[in-house]
Amino acid sequence: MQFEVWAPQADRVTLHCDGVARALERDPAREGWWSGEAKAADGTRYGFALDDGPVLPDPRSRRQPDGPDGLSAVVDHGRYAWRTEGAGRPLPGAVLYELHVGTYTSEGTLDAAAERLGHLVELGITHVELMPLCPFPGRHGWGYEGVSLWAVHEPYGGPEALRRFVDRAHGLGLGVILDVVHNHLGPSGNHLPAFGPYFTDRHHTPWGAAVNLDGPGSDEVRAFLLGSALAWLRDYRIDGLRLDAVHALADTRACHFLEELSRAVDHLGADTGRPLFLIAESDLNDPRVVTARAEGGLGLHAQWSDDFHHALHAALTGESQGYYADFARAPLAALAKTLTGGFFHDGTYSSFRGRHHGRALDRGRVAAHRLVGYSQTHDQVGNRAQGDRLAAVLSPGLLACAAALTLTAPFTPMLFMGEEWAAGTPWQFFTDHTDPELADAVRRGRRREFTAHGWAEEDVPDPQDPATRDRSCLDWSEPERLPHARVLDWYRLLIALRHSHPDLTDPDLADTKVAYDEEARWLAFRRGDVRVAVNLGKEPSAIPLGTRPARVLAAWEPVERPGTDGILLVPGESCVVLEQS
Repeated sequence: MQFEVWAPQADRVTLHCDGVARALERDPAREGWWSGEAKAADGTRYGFALDDGPVLPDPRSRRQPDGPDGLSAVVDHGRYAWRTEGAGRPLPGAVLYELHVGTYTSEGTLDAAAERLGHLVELGITHVELMPLCPFPGRHGWGYEGVSLWAVHEPYGGPEALRRFVDRAHGLGLGVILDVVHNHLGPSGNHLPAFGPYFTDRHHTPWGAAVNLDGPGSDEVRAFLLGSALAWLRDYRIDGLRLDAVHALADTRACHFLEELSRAVDHLGADTGRPLFLIAESDLNDPRVVTARAEGGLGLHAQWSDDFHHALHAALTGESQGYYADFARAPLAALAKTLTGGFFHDGTYSSFRGRHHGRALDRGRVAAHRLVGYSQTHDQVGNRAQGDRLAAVLSPGLLACAAALTLTAPFTPMLFMGEEWAAGTPWQFFTDHTDPELADAVRRGRRREFTAHGWAEEDVPDPQDPATRDRSCLDWSEPERLPHARVLDWYRLLIALRHSHPDLTDPDLADTKVAYDEEARWLAFRRGDVRVAVNLGKEPSAIPLGTRPARVLAAWEPVERPGTDGILLVPGESCVVLEQS
């Protein structure tokens, strides 16, 4: 078997394979690369020693059986016998579901999660979006501190379990999206700096030195990230990737890394006949992220819409701290702007940032499905001091309104696991760092962050306490009892309406028309022949919908259809979906 590694700063590289050491030779065709052959098969352990230093795992390791600091293991991707074949599911018309493998079930494995996929099929989900799977220290964590970007976290089940998960999902008609992190690596178990200039001090991120995308040696760093991304799509048949915090990818080159990545993914999709796609997490409010490359954009297929979330959250909860401040001044107006324009900050002043922010979308060129809308995500729940969901602070009626707005809006909707039944379990920040000093630093940092905002230290969960993770696991007995069962039925109905009514997946963002009353706390919008009315106030509201005949498609509380005057009376904290003829 051929082994190779990029180590441009080394004078000697030794392969340690199955207990035997072999010196590698410089590759005359590729600067900085070393290669050599050794007998190996699936599961063979190996690593590289640079200049007689310690044996380190392969930067391109496909498996880390003993964690990020252990030896790598050979993975033979051809051994798995796929049971399903298919062209995949495209993004337009999708309903996404964000899932954390470690807390979706108490077992916290890919195989256990796969056994629960039937629930998503019954719900009407089209794609499950897995939070990051790359190896990280310990057993439990969010996954955003992964350090081996080509491998699967062993406690989740490793590479074979991911194949089984994808195979079962595809067999049920579900697409699979994987969250990947290119902007930083975790603080523990990251051996890349020993091999080459993977990071640079020319740019800085919230996590420290930036990934080297534009300095000396960056050609190989970009190839490393591109290869990792394509491997998930090719070797594991993943249908799409969610790219974490792309605004932290500092790149001054004429061809941005994201443009290079989108081109490579489109080529792979064309070669395989599968509709592969990329979804960015970006706080830039820059339309170029989702604009086609031929039109001067980066060519990504969609991006998360935090503006929609912030407007909706402010309208539902009244919260106004931090980045909610601009949205909370007139939350229904903010919500109306995002529903019709995509971005709230489209060149307007952002008090949170202390400057103007964003740029307006061209609604005639950017299809609505290119924005992903949600009322909750792992970030927006887990980064609260106690990981409290909306269900902890809102009535079932307001939760129903949040669902109606998310699932009938122009954007591609996404749910966060458990949201669909108003899960009573929190989703808190948890870690399992094996380095005692790092564990203590994370614990103290978390408490310092929230005590500065008025929280008592004892009320901030200890990330390292196993109970914090255990509290965050979904309780699968909840969907069978009230009030959870009623909320679950409501989500199923709304998703079914989205699938059955073409107006609700119309890509024309400009076709959405909105009316609202800030004081009375109602908002209504039109998408083709579908009308959606939500009353966030406690008292009934009379909402004018026009005089065309209408029939009720769904209502949280019983309502009479509008009379000849076109007025719909909506009970407090309730919502209605109608169709006008």
